[in-house]
Amino acid sequence: MDAKPVSIDFNREKQILTIVWSDESTFEYSSEFLRVYSPSAEVRGHGQGQETLQVGKKDVSIKDLKPAGRYALKIVFDDGHDSGIYDWKYLYRIGEKQDFYWQDYLRRLEEAGAKREATFINITQL
Repeated sequence: MDAKPVSIDFNREKQILTIVWSDESTFEYSSEFLRVYSPSAEVRGHGQGQETLQVGKKDVSIKDLKPAGRYALKIVFDDGHDSGIYDWKYLYRIGEKQDFYWQDYLRRLEEAGAKREATFINITQL
């Protein structure tokens, strides 16, 4: 069964996208989760094992949501990333398995010695 969105709501203040699906499932997606699991080639690569771990995205925000035909959303983030097209099937899959994907992301960050928080350099001390 291919569920379709019945309702899409974005809470700009909390940076949470909520989608209610035709099978009565409801998934909430944080902007950080959507950014680190972008379906773009920049994030996913062009094949298995070519993924790029996204770091420092804890405070990323969604600037804009645009429909991409009748099958997807294009999400524009405030870090400039805007190349992922989130089709309904992909959004449903990552919503359904969000706990697994999130724990996997945290594990990969830890293994890489990386953080969710952005790293800034104080240029006044250079």
